[in-house]
Amino acid sequence: MNISHVSNDAVSGIIKVEIEKKDYEEQVDKKLRQYRQRADMPGFRRGMVPLGVIGKMYGRHVLAEVVNKLVLDGLVDYINASGLKVLGQPVPNRTEQKAIDFDTEEDFEFFFDIALSPVISVKLTKSDRLTRYRVNVDEQMIDLQISDYCRNCGSYVTADDVEANDLVKGTLAELEDGQPKEGGIRVEGAVLMPHYIKDETEQAKFIGARLHDVIVFNPKAAYQDATAEIASLLQIDKETAETLAGDFRFEVQEIERFCAAELNQELFDKLFGEGVVKSEEECRERTRVILNGQLQPQSDNKFRLDMRALLLEKAGELSFADDILKRWLVSTDEKNTPEKVEAEYPTMMEGIKLQLIKNQLMEDNNLKVEERDLEASAFLMAKLQYEQYGLFFVPNDLLMQHAKSLLKKKDTIDTLAEHATEQKLAAWVRENADVTEKEVSLGEFEKLFV
Repeated sequence: MNISHVSNDAVSGIIKVEIEKKDYEEQVDKKLRQYRQRADMPGFRRGMVPLGVIGKMYGRHVLAEVVNKLVLDGLVDYINASGLKVLGQPVPNRTEQKAIDFDTEEDFEFFFDIALSPVISVKLTKSDRLTRYRVNVDEQMIDLQISDYCRNCGSYVTADDVEANDLVKGTLAELEDGQPKEGGIRVEGAVLMPHYIKDETEQAKFIGARLHDVIVFNPKAAYQDATAEIASLLQIDKETAETLAGDFRFEVQEIERFCAAELNQELFDKLFGEGVVKSEEECRERTRVILNGQLQPQSDNKFRLDMRALLLEKAGELSFADDILKRWLVSTDEKNTPEKVEAEYPTMMEGIKLQLIKNQLMEDNNLKVEERDLEASAFLMAKLQYEQYGLFFVPNDLLMQHAKSLLKKKDTIDTLAEHATEQKLAAWVRENADVTEKEVSLGEFEKLFV
């Protein structure tokens, strides 16, 4: 077997694979003998069918199977040994490739197009500027967060009269001539909140109502033809709700009012653990730490986005063997039609460009992701996962235990490696470019993403 590479240009080439009879005949003969051992044909004992008969029956199929495997294995070995930076996979050439006839030919030639990575060179100097933003956690942010604590830990209490945001529970009954309609709609345990009644006149009927008061109102007018809301309140389908026009009576049986929790030791214990925080001042400081922890990943993400944009800019215009890459993308998935690939290609190439740039920078600057880098990424992922559930002060030994479990999961290793790579590159960028730290308000930070 002979394999050679012809370069078309800087980003594409053709690989020629030549297969001779001596390359495959031993394997073909071995496979045919295996077929013979299993063959069961009338007139012959099992395993005694003449090899010539087996060859006529299965020879073409076996030859094609063996040759195709030789070609594919040879391609992989050649690309790995030659150091060619092939993007995607080789695809059959459309001009050089001749039709293959396994019935009459003994020697075969296969031609494959390959897309090659362009030459990438990225150099940073102190004239390249980036900003690393840090959000200032001010007193107003802390006030808002503590208000959220109080609301989240609040509860409903019984009230004597109705306010707009109260939950009002009672019995609903459809009326006819001022009396409950025989066979009409009736809902036990109906629940509404006056705040969501859109018509002010209808809403006012509920404000100030007390237990056992009876309120006559019109749902269609109250909710201004909002069919879904009417259907939900009356527990009927939307089609029926659309036909309703009459009044209903609502007998008030319960009034529940939401009250935020008080900022006291009971709340501190519920939020941070018993005895961990003992004063409002300590609560505010803990809250500051929590908010900083929540905002830091966003700050890091902003820096990574800006870093990627800078690297793409410094790499300049990159050329690719677009036709070959598009054909490869179509071949990778039956859902990838030529039209779909054509539409999505620019977006896909942005991701490919960035990945190639990162790979080249790692290689050029001898940056390597080592075991300790993966462990650090896993530790951070574990920390962030706990924080999603409001657990901001998990002991390090527990975080490390969770991190080790993440390192054992195949579906997270690639994510951890990508994060570790980004961390390595971010450190390299901070060292080689001019990166300034800037403190901004939350509002100013959010505007950076608009």
